[in-house]
Amino acid sequence: MKQAALANELTVVDSTLMKRVLYGFAALALLSVAISLAGKWFGHSIAMAGYTDDATAHQVVIGNNVITVPANAIRFAQARRDGIASRLDLYLRYPQMDGYSEAARDDFNHTGTAKSIVFLSFEQQMMSRDMSGRFAPIYSALITRPGTAGPGGTMIYGFNKKSGYLNEVLVVGNRPGKEPLVARCLSGPSADQSLAPCERDIQVGDELSLTYRFPREFLGDWQALDAAIATEAGRVLKAGR
Repeated sequence: MKQAALANELTVVDSTLMKRVLYGFAALALLSVAISLAGKWFGHSIAMAGYTDDATAHQVVIGNNVITVPANAIRFAQARRDGIASRLDLYLRYPQMDGYSEAARDDFNHTGTAKSIVFLSFEQQMMSRDMSGRFAPIYSALITRPGTAGPGGTMIYGFNKKSGYLNEVLVVGNRPGKEPLVARCLSGPSADQSLAPCERDIQVGDELSLTYRFPREFLGDWQALDAAIATEAGRVLKAGR
């Protein structure tokens, strides 16, 4: 009798232990799956580094202008939405003029030696003239002459000490029958450390200013670059609501 009772007790203990072991293995399996899924999700987030390959179009309103662009071209995550904004920052690959994608990942991560990303900022116009229009009345009085020949037929001028433009140069490209192309570029070590050391602004839409920053290497192609930027602005921008 005692042996039978002991056997029954052992059977109950073994059964309870086996259930606990099985539950433990099940819990570990579920935890493993959860970790795997979380790892894949977070790993994807880390790999994206703030980028998105989502091509969903968003309509952003600035003043009387509606800018329609895909999420993967909008630089900051919090701006990837429809609605009113005071400013919209984009980044595009040149000359393709497209946003982030898996195919363009190396270009956006700047892993190669060649630079190919331009940064665009739309905001309401603060000055009556764009950079080209400011050359004659403002910049021409702040530069030192003579300049030096630059890429793509441009002339590069240093700024005088009273100008306030420290460690910058002015790049001027002659356009017959039109105001010159004008851009400011960083010089010295600052330029080497910047992904886009050159800057130019143009007027677009309804009292909207578009500032674009680009690698200095693009200066040799300045006419095509400026035309591509203007074309892209015209494509995404609808003025007058």
